[in-house]
Amino acid sequence: MISKGEKIDTDFTISIVRDGEEEEVKFSELLTRPTIVSVYMRNNTGGCDKQNRSLAEYANKFDEKGYNLVAVSKDTCGSHKNYAKKLDINYILASDPDYKFAETTDSIVEKKMYGKTFNAPSRSAFILDKDGTVLGIIEKINTKAHAEELFELIDKL
Repeated sequence: MISKGEKIDTDFTISIVRDGEEEEVKFSELLTRPTIVSVYMRNNTGGCDKQNRSLAEYANKFDEKGYNLVAVSKDTCGSHKNYAKKLDINYILASDPDYKFAETTDSIVEKKMYGKTFNAPSRSAFILDKDGTVLGIIEKINTKAHAEELFELIDKL
């Protein structure tokens, strides 16, 4: 996994849902100020719902502290639109089926589910500066208290 202080490659295109609208943007365009990128596996699953509910509850406070908030999964933008309505999400949801963000942060890990082994992004969070420099990392997210752990990390920066 990438380390604090290293710079990620931000020159890749990603599809997002912002304010209910689908867009295709360069990842670098999302970094208009320090940005929290929270990685989760899939919409409408127990742990991922807890993770995003935590973020949604405190999204305005992250904004007040001067941070953009982006949640990334492999789901389509169509799925993200419905998910945002369901959980009242007012931050950016990014669709990354090719794991571009996970590749640039070197955060693809081996996982096991139902007896099968596969590679997928780790459930992690990154705080990035506007130039893509990693300011902080949470390698294993606490799904229920994700926002709180992000605030703790931000306070240490």
